[in-house]
Amino acid sequence: MEKFKRLKNEGNDFVKTGKYEEAANKYSECMKLNTEECTVYTNRALCYLKLYKYEEAKRDCDHVLQLEDSNIKAFYRRALAYKGLQVRQKNMAGI
Repeated sequence: MEKFKRLKNEGNDFVKTGKYEEAANKYSECMKLNTEECTVYTNRALCYLKLYKYEEAKRDCDHVLQLEDSNIKAFYRRALAYKGLQVRQKNMAGI
């Protein structure tokens, strides 16, 4: 549990400094230790949104909503992911 907390805090610190790729990697390491902790999934979803990885963000939010069907952050971030995916599809249609 100590390692999990340390990795999560390192991920949070990376987010604060705008290093989203590094933060996502830390959260991924956390998930190897505990797949039921929803906050690391919603945090990684935030990183993915910042990195324009909308499908990955949506997947993390879907996972959280299977565990906690009323998680507000997961709903909000999944909506942002859907929005990003729609914008991407519209841009591709214009090419």
